[in-house]
Amino acid sequence: SLPLLDDDGAIELLRGARRIAVVGASSLPWRASNSVMRYLLSHGYECVPVTPKRDEVLGRPCYDTLEAAVAATGAFDIVDVFRRPEYTPDIARSAVATGCGALWLQQGVVSDEAARIATEGGLPVVMDRCTAVVHRHVGD
Repeated sequence: SLPLLDDDGAIELLRGARRIAVVGASSLPWRASNSVMRYLLSHGYECVPVTPKRDEVLGRPCYDTLEAAVAATGAFDIVDVFRRPEYTPDIARSAVATGCGALWLQQGVVSDEAARIATEGGLPVVMDRCTAVVHRHVGD
């Protein structure tokens, strides 16, 4: 089995992170990616939305790809993914290639292939967990 971070590891990851790419960020307020990004911004994280065909999400400039976001703003501590599992292996490859710090697949997003790609590329992986839910334990 893959060496995924447990809750304590995920909490530590969030504690040490400042910059988060939100892949699949939505401008629709009822979507989880929108409310989670709003939550993370309100807790001092620098969030950069990565969503094709959008100019901005929550007032932040949007990028079509993780590569474009990294080129424009620098590498990310966490790549927080709100995409269906079949899209995550390519995102994992991009996270490794662009020197990001960790791959985080949101609650309900499970891909052993993406986790393997990230792990083999040296990135810690959190899978099937919500950054906002885990963050509530960062102060503990």
